[in-house]
Amino acid sequence: MREVFFAIPGDIDTQSGGYGYDRRLMRELRLQGRKVTHLELGSSYPSPSVSHAAQAALTLANLPANCVVIMDGLALGAMDTAVIAGLRPDLVALIHHPLALEGDLESVRKEWLFNNERENLRHARRVIVPSPHTALLLVSDYGVPTELITVARPGIDRIQSVSKQVDPPLILAVGIQVPRKGHDVLLRALAEIRQLSWQAVIAGPALDREYASRILLLTKELGLTDRVTIAGRVSDEDLAELYRSATVFALATRFEGYGMVFAEAMAHGLPIISCNVGAVADTVPEGAGLLVQAEEPMAFGAALARLLNSPSLREEMSSAALVASANLISWKESAQLVSEMLDLIPTDDC
Repeated sequence: MREVFFAIPGDIDTQSGGYGYDRRLMRELRLQGRKVTHLELGSSYPSPSVSHAAQAALTLANLPANCVVIMDGLALGAMDTAVIAGLRPDLVALIHHPLALEGDLESVRKEWLFNNERENLRHARRVIVPSPHTALLLVSDYGVPTELITVARPGIDRIQSVSKQVDPPLILAVGIQVPRKGHDVLLRALAEIRQLSWQAVIAGPALDREYASRILLLTKELGLTDRVTIAGRVSDEDLAELYRSATVFALATRFEGYGMVFAEAMAHGLPIISCNVGAVADTVPEGAGLLVQAEEPMAFGAALARLLNSPSLREEMSSAALVASANLISWKESAQLVSEMLDLIPTDDC
């Protein structure tokens, strides 16, 4: 088996679904006997500084020709196409979601990312995606041949814990603080149901500091500071405690390539309120969640109110969530799909 270099920009320990996926995939591939080397690229991607772009080009140029480089889409989509085209190793792209679908992008930037990622994907021998929805996007919009795509859904860790819901009911949102996650929409939805009894926690690191500041300001403007906690990054232990204590999981996302937090919420038996965008409907089965249109705080608030006012509905959805989570694949199975794909890449063209 050829050595695999996993090219990932920034801090691998960043608390997000994408980085969590990368960490677990590397770990499981190693457990399956593959030699996997973490190749850290600059933290400024997907808007690389001149120095980070130059360093990435040099690092990639020095890789041996007989290896495979799996490149996270956060770097691939924004990297100079000349660098990608000149790679000696076989390139495998790992696309969590296309960069052009990130929220709050100016039209010129969005168009550049779309064209650059589409061009760079032409040089990939294989492509890994976390969901069928992302696979369809890459085929229809980015021209990636279906036969080159491997859908490796994120795995799930089985939960061995007992729920201990708190009073007032806890509405939990887990997601990095970037516009795409829609925390601003959630806050406006919570303002619509302020007459009900609830508390809320938004957990996730402030990767976009400007947006994080807007969220804090909006919480104050809506008069929710005594009921909503913007927790930021939390430890794994504290996050597990939040899941155990929650009554409802709510994420007003604007787009998801998969949404690992939904699987985690279902594993804890939490009913889910989210938006019918991207791969959310594929991840959250009917019965386990209520999905509304994105960018509609009133509809989102109405869905929250429906659950808060109906213990029986919460119980039904909780049971459906647990059943659904039992059918999710393990990380070992997910990595096995990737491993089998790697074995299919011929070595005679290296």
